[in-house]
Amino acid sequence: MTTIRQDDFIDSVADALQFISYYHPLDFVQAVHKAWALEQNPAAKDAMAQILINSRMCAEGHRPICQDTGIVTVFLKIGMDVRWDATLSVSEMVNEGVRRAYTHPDNVLRASILADPAGARKNTGDNTPAVIHMEVVPGDTVDVQVAAKGGGSENKSKLAMLNPSDSIVDWVVKTVPTMGAGWCPPGMLGIGIGGTAEKAAVLAKESLMDPIDIHELRERGPASRVEELRLEIMDAVNRLGIGAQGLGGLTTVLDVKIKDYPTHAASLPVAMIPNCAATRHAHFVLDGSGPALQTPPSLDDWPEITWEVGEGVRRVNLDTVTREEAASWQPGDTLLLSGKMLTGRDAAHKKMQELIQSGEGLPEGVNLRDRFIYYVGPVDPVRGEVVGPAGPTTSTRMDKFTDFILEHTGLLGMIGKAERGPTGIEAIKKHGAVYLMAVGGAAYLVSKAITSSRVVAFPELGMEAIYEFEVKDMPVSVAVDARGTSVHQTGPAAWRAKIEEQALELI
Repeated sequence: MTTIRQDDFIDSVADALQFISYYHPLDFVQAVHKAWALEQNPAAKDAMAQILINSRMCAEGHRPICQDTGIVTVFLKIGMDVRWDATLSVSEMVNEGVRRAYTHPDNVLRASILADPAGARKNTGDNTPAVIHMEVVPGDTVDVQVAAKGGGSENKSKLAMLNPSDSIVDWVVKTVPTMGAGWCPPGMLGIGIGGTAEKAAVLAKESLMDPIDIHELRERGPASRVEELRLEIMDAVNRLGIGAQGLGGLTTVLDVKIKDYPTHAASLPVAMIPNCAATRHAHFVLDGSGPALQTPPSLDDWPEITWEVGEGVRRVNLDTVTREEAASWQPGDTLLLSGKMLTGRDAAHKKMQELIQSGEGLPEGVNLRDRFIYYVGPVDPVRGEVVGPAGPTTSTRMDKFTDFILEHTGLLGMIGKAERGPTGIEAIKKHGAVYLMAVGGAAYLVSKAITSSRVVAFPELGMEAIYEFEVKDMPVSVAVDARGTSVHQTGPAAWRAKIEEQALELI
């Protein structure tokens, strides 16, 4: 009979969540590095370079890989011979570990969890509660897998109840393009097959806890239908040419993970959940000997990658930029932004629209005319930082507000992550605005370009408040120009054709 102490369990959960906030799994770093080395699209290669540089910076500075520090998911396998020395329930212990991790003074993590999701949507303040899956199994240990899943990738999860005769590969190939780039490729696809609808989804999420090993599988050859499917799906998805950040290229997925379960004769449930460029998960086992703490990797295991300013890069002064200047930018151009910008996400856009419609107008300090707004919810600063990691959020969520905001405020441009949808693109074209893309998965790197930060409106929204940032040489790409041309449409189409025509080497 093993006795697990309450403090050991809580400390182990808290330690794992802090650890994965700033250390990528090394298998992920190595897979991105290999993809970077093979990539032929300069824009996609540049995006992966920023992801790798950001990863090393976070490992060195012990700061979050992404500003979205995720919703915590925990898989517990509790041995039947385990005895607990605890006053809290298992779920309460997990949530206490989450609370301590996310409020750690040396590395405060962003609180993103909202209670009353269909109503007030009030932030719980400490990122609790976690989503917990528990199973009682033979043995005398507690096996724990923890992950912190970002909302951008989680929102792209898909579930289908296929017919037994349907092709899973065909469904995946048809579905992945509908996910856009908001899940921040390159990453992994977790696929659950069988059981019931909810079982398939849990299987998909659990599969993402496994390390990247598809290259080893390819070398030894598949030994089951599931392993054959992994290779077939990976090759088929990479042939789509979506590429890093959806810019077009050779690598969209780094691995495909699959777990299956017996299902009803009339059913074929399939769930697909992507993991983004901020892949975060850890595994530990408690055996009664004390807390199970993570072992830091060696920084020598990170590749030495540098990001150079190319000759064609334009420097833009946000304080003096004109519509005529912005209209000259071409899709795919790299810009270095300096000057002042405002920030705002879903909640801020909703409040701004309501204030304008009511006749009250925008708060003092929120003048958007001929300015840029950055879709971001930053991490709180620590240790003298101006701001914590501050990477972009998924821009399509703001599409429903774009036409109204452009028409009523005179906003010139927007900065965010991934593609814009048809509604957003039409509004950008109609008003002669522009949309710029920052790299998702490079939040700490982006934050180093921010020289000052202050809240100017809606402080009650927490990380969704409107800030004014002053930046110097913040790197972005022109994703939708003033004529409505989107690189997220032209890039993947061009690279899909190249892959088909030239049989280019895929990862």
